[in-house]
Formats: sequence, C-alpha cells, structure tokens
Amino acid sequence: MNLKELDIETIEAILDSINVDISFVDAEDRVKYFNSPRHGRIFPRTKMDLNRKVQNCHPPQSQDKVKAILEGFKEGSREDAPFWFELKGRFINIDYFPVRDKEGNYLGTVEVSQDATELRALQGEKRLLDD
Repeated sequence: MNLKELDIETIEAILDSINVDISFVDAEDRVKYFNSPRHGRIFPRTKMDLNRKVQNCHPPQSQDKVKAILEGFKEGSREDAPFWFELKGRFINIDYFPVRDKEGNYLGTVEVSQDATELRALQGEKRLLDD
C-alpha cells in the first residue's frame, strides 16, 4: 500500500498507536510534527513546540550536540545518531535519522525515543500468540 492512499487521520492514528515517541524537524531545524502515543511521551511536547527551533526544545547542555547531529545529517557525513541512558530508573533509547527525498536531498530529521526498560530485560524468546 502506498501512503498516498491513506488520509492524514489514519497516518496520525498509526503513529500514535506505536509505543514510541516520534518527532520530525524540518530542514530549517524547526519542529513540525510529534506524535501523541497512548502511553504518553517520555519527553512531553506541546503545540507551543511546533515551529520552534529544535535546539530550544533541549536542555542547554545538549544543544551543541543537537546542532552537531543536524549539521552531520545536512552535510551527509552522518546517517544516524543513537543514544541511550538511564532516566528516573528507566532505560531510554533515542535514535535520530536524516530524512531525504529520492534524490538524496535533506528534508529534515526524525527523532524516535523509546522506554526500552522492558526490552532490555527480555530473555529467551516469545513467539506470536504465546502467553
């Protein structure tokens, strides 16, 4: 199926149904989208964050790192930026990826954050429909 066949409400419902936080920052470093997962966001966003420079959505001590990631994506010298850390007893995984059109032009960055505490503790295997 082609995404063009889905209406915007369905696309938003899909993105809100998965257990990750997704944000999109355009080529000018402005926050243009964030999902609203049912479990709530790890790092809350409000409508006031839309159109803000993404650097201003991060603490001062990480703004230089955010800028360096975005510059690497724009230059093409970086294709991802994974991070993980402990926060309030939870294991948080964050991945940044450049978004490019079919010609390779930089369109922006997608940030995917997940509370991976339970995933990190998994052992063995669980097959589809196992209890």
